[in-house]
Amino acid sequence: MKPRLHYISNFNFRLMGVIGVAFSFFLSPVVGKAQTVGENPLSPQPLDDNATANIQVADAEITAPPTVTEYQLPKEVFENVKLTDAKIPEPPPVTNTQSPQDLEQIPASAVKETQSPPSPSNNVKILTPTADAVVDVPATTVILQFPVGSQVELRVNGALADPSLVGRTETDATTNLITQTWYGVGLKDGENSISAQIVGGKEAAVTVQVAVRGIPKKLTLETVESRVPADGRSTGTIRGQLVDEKGNRSNRDGIITLTSTAGEFVGADFKPDQPGFQVEAKAGQYTAKLRSQLKAQTVRIRAASNDLEAFTQIQFETALRPSLVTGVVDVRLGARGTDYYGSFRDFLRPDKDTSTQVDFHSAIFATGAIGDWLFTGAYNSSRNLNEDCNCDNRLFRSYQASEQNYPVYGDSSSVDVVAPSIDSVYARLERSTGIPGSSPDYFMWGDYNTEEFARSSQQFTATTLQLHGFKANYNLGNLQITGFYGNSLEGFQRDTIAPDGTSGYYFLSRRILVPGSENVFIELEELNRPGTVLQRKQLNRGADYEIDYDRGTILFREPMLRTDLDAETGQVLVRRIVTTYQYDSQDSDSNIYAGRLQYNFSRALNQESWLAASYLQQNLGVRQFELYGADALIALGSNGRFIAEYAHSNNDSDVMGKVSSEAYRLEAEGQIFNGLQARAYYRFADTGFANNATVSFVPGQTRYGATLTGKLTTTTNLRVQYDHEDNFGIAPQPLDTFEELFSPGSQATPGSKVDNSLTTISAGIQQRLGKATVDVDWIHRDREDRMIDNALGGNSDQLRSRFTYPLAKNLTFQAQNELTLSSNSDTVYPDRTILGLNWAAMPGVSISLAQQFYTRGQYDGNSITSLSVNGEHKVGSDTTLTGRYSILGGANEITTQGAIGLNNRWTIASGLRLNLAYEHVFGGFYGQTGAGQQFAQPYAVGQSASAIGFGGGDSYSVGLDYTDNPQFQASARYEHRTSSGGSNTVISAGAAGKISPALTALVRYQQANASNQKLIGLGDTINLRMGLAYRDPSNDQWNALLRYEYRQNPATIPDTILLGTGTGAQDHTFALETIYAPNWQWEFYGKYALRNSTSYLASDLVGTSTVNLAQFRATYRLGYNMDLVGEARWIGQSNYSETGFVVETGYYLTPNLRLSAGYVFGEVDDRDFSGTRSAGGPYLGLTLKLNELFEGFGQQKVVPLQQGESLVKPVVNQTGAAGQLKL
Repeated sequence: MKPRLHYISNFNFRLMGVIGVAFSFFLSPVVGKAQTVGENPLSPQPLDDNATANIQVADAEITAPPTVTEYQLPKEVFENVKLTDAKIPEPPPVTNTQSPQDLEQIPASAVKETQSPPSPSNNVKILTPTADAVVDVPATTVILQFPVGSQVELRVNGALADPSLVGRTETDATTNLITQTWYGVGLKDGENSISAQIVGGKEAAVTVQVAVRGIPKKLTLETVESRVPADGRSTGTIRGQLVDEKGNRSNRDGIITLTSTAGEFVGADFKPDQPGFQVEAKAGQYTAKLRSQLKAQTVRIRAASNDLEAFTQIQFETALRPSLVTGVVDVRLGARGTDYYGSFRDFLRPDKDTSTQVDFHSAIFATGAIGDWLFTGAYNSSRNLNEDCNCDNRLFRSYQASEQNYPVYGDSSSVDVVAPSIDSVYARLERSTGIPGSSPDYFMWGDYNTEEFARSSQQFTATTLQLHGFKANYNLGNLQITGFYGNSLEGFQRDTIAPDGTSGYYFLSRRILVPGSENVFIELEELNRPGTVLQRKQLNRGADYEIDYDRGTILFREPMLRTDLDAETGQVLVRRIVTTYQYDSQDSDSNIYAGRLQYNFSRALNQESWLAASYLQQNLGVRQFELYGADALIALGSNGRFIAEYAHSNNDSDVMGKVSSEAYRLEAEGQIFNGLQARAYYRFADTGFANNATVSFVPGQTRYGATLTGKLTTTTNLRVQYDHEDNFGIAPQPLDTFEELFSPGSQATPGSKVDNSLTTISAGIQQRLGKATVDVDWIHRDREDRMIDNALGGNSDQLRSRFTYPLAKNLTFQAQNELTLSSNSDTVYPDRTILGLNWAAMPGVSISLAQQFYTRGQYDGNSITSLSVNGEHKVGSDTTLTGRYSILGGANEITTQGAIGLNNRWTIASGLRLNLAYEHVFGGFYGQTGAGQQFAQPYAVGQSASAIGFGGGDSYSVGLDYTDNPQFQASARYEHRTSSGGSNTVISAGAAGKISPALTALVRYQQANASNQKLIGLGDTINLRMGLAYRDPSNDQWNALLRYEYRQNPATIPDTILLGTGTGAQDHTFALETIYAPNWQWEFYGKYALRNSTSYLASDLVGTSTVNLAQFRATYRLGYNMDLVGEARWIGQSNYSETGFVVETGYYLTPNLRLSAGYVFGEVDDRDFSGTRSAGGPYLGLTLKLNELFEGFGQQKVVPLQQGESLVKPVVNQTGAAGQLKL
């Protein structure tokens, strides 16, 4: 029985092999789609000559095979199977056969293998890497498989691989195949071809393509979240990759610099010494977090690494937060003028009216969701919302670091001004539209800016103002409707100042500015072509400059050099300080209103397209100003755009009367085809066109032209340019006397008429020769002057050559020469030679040294030497940084840095940064241009910047910043300017740090004079501040502040010279403030301040005065429901004193309702004016604290306690014995 079973089992095993071969035959067409049969040594042999292994079978031809019971094997199959037995008898049919229980397991040795091994393929196979694989490093492991007895050769990009790279060889006797592993086969960046072939074989080589992640050629940037709530807490994830030229992610590491138009990057800055926020890209990937602000807006984000950059955007949408109401309602019954805790100016009024009256005061703030809208409102019945303790009422309640007091109560919280208003009411209703790239819908009353009226398509119709009143913005699909009304508009002024190489002080033309209304810009334009601004950057108060609103002065954080160089053409660019602001005027009945309709065809990033119209009307009392127009921006693919703008102005000028004029421009740029870039432009501004709230331009000028830039080869570029300019306006009248220079109006005094034209044709080629780059341009200028003197007429030809060579990886040498070829030289453009060095000290920061020599022409003999540290602050070509929301950190990190003037520049060591600047100008640059004669002036008012030049002189600056130690930070800078017009020295130094864990010290010193042209004779303005703060982190029972300040000439203005009202002044101020709370019941507060002032009215007349202030308060809490307060203050000087004290007790009827009663008394002794007066008496008060309104609106719902994981904290016992813990 056993032999029979053995026979049957052996037959079954063989039958299974036959069936497997048959199935592989029928299924081989399907497998053949993915892999040829010839590459697999286990594939079945072809059945006949007509059958091939590469048969492709359509999906429709594949049918399901029949069941096993119905399957009929072809006769040919059995013919191709070689068996050891010559005859296989037919087995009997078996149905429901059960295996015997005593069936023994047949050992493997008893079964004799009768199937011969398959015939191996005669070709080689590459197992690793697979086809079109992408590897991280320029080396890979190659695994080959080929028949036994063969030798293979491996080639990479056609070159034989080193046989010594073979590290492992395996032979499979079953398949007669050898598996060979090659380690560390070298590759190159980009695409690689790996081929293998049997030596002496006739078969073609097997080849696979492998790509190596190359060096980064592109930077990608995206956001995980498309929108983030604008709540000041939520974060959006930013991520990106470094991509090589093949589109694969590069495996290189790098530093990515991130900047955004709003929000704050959270986490550790990888390179805090560099500008921006740095993250590290590991293996070509990087990520960062951006925290939202409280303002809903579209945020543009830029990522940069070396010469690569990428942009994306994220939406900060309106956060529909739970409702919140806070505030106070206070009712007081007592004598008039005796409110001790009210305004100091209303205490003990001079009219001596002390009749009994009821005073009502309320202050409320509320915010919360109303459906899909967020409401924010504030109201104060006694004062303006922006008014502070000094009675200053500033737009947006914005303060500089030098004006912020170090708080006696301190923590690490922050304060955001979300309800700014210069009157007593603020209200805003806002919602997000859900449309990507759109502004939120809102209706508001309060302080606002006009960013919707200063789009990238607007220049002549643009309006950049800081106003108060009503504003609305609403989106109807693709249509955006914006309008505003301002009811508190003071006098408006525009000043343009030529810098002198120092940081200030730069005096504006007006005094008593409206705080918070200024907009400060830095503009760059060609030296000899006024009217076309090449670059415009808006500065931010605090970070970039400080302003004194009373004196009308600006002091920048860094020196402002006179000139700059165009990196592409080498043209000299002049720098201008442009400031627009409101000032206190006698006529305060002005108002303004405007509207704008904008239809958006596309809001996609870098594909923005729209068509818009705007209207503005300004009522200036007896004068009117009207401006309206239309503008359009159309995206032309990803690299091109078309801009069209028309503007019309009606202006009641105090100089020229009523003038009606217009201006328009057309601009188009884009790529005509691959390798050819084109740009065309047309600009026209009529003589009387007016708009002081936009970019600088020249009224009475037309300019049009076109530029073509083509790439002939990989090393050769060609450029052709045509430009025509007509000047037909009125040049400003030169001012000579001091009275003319410092008695400004709102616009310049008209001078002589100009009527000339200039046609410029240039053609050039740029050739790269190894590492060097050579530029050669031919320039033809045709001038026509239609005035009688023909001062600007003539033709000229000039050859401009330029040589650039990298001396090192980060050091570049440049030389440029401009030589006149014709017999007549151009009147405006002289011959010039430039030598320069540019050192890339670190990513984003470069140091430039340049020397220019002028020969022939109007600047013959002049020269300019400049050394500067240049930082990269680009956010986007059409992106302007704006911000009117102030943040004050309670722990004073932001305040401290602003106070000592930190400015990130060139890092020479960890935490140590150096700031260098030097400029030498030999000769004055007050030349003749097509727009008129330039002359020296302290400031150019209105749109007359074309008439201001700059003089010669030397200016240099050296600065050091140290911030490596969080416990100590210091900054110092020295600047000096000498010229024929006088000298100016600017000294700025500061330090802040912890003397001990509880004692913090701060010192700051500033000294500067006037930097304006023609302004000499003023004394230096000096300010010295020192402070000590005591706060023990382990015990807050006692806190103390000590302050000393010295001021010299704090109020000197140009009128001082004109009127002879004094030669200087000095102030010394000392103040001590402390608070002591020994327990929860007692609290004591005290303050003492002294100021000594000396005024030098003349050389032999000196006036002095001393003012003292003393204040003391004691509070005792009898329990949780009752308190007792006593306070007294005294102010005294030589001929005046004031005393006041109050005693008050209060009882809390509820936690939010306090009933108070007290007695107050005050006395004033004024011997020079009103004599002695006093008032006092008892009073009653009722104070209600608000925390809910309108059926629960404003009441915070308590979040139920969440069950969390139990935390067990091990604590070492007092003995500190190891292993003995308390749980």
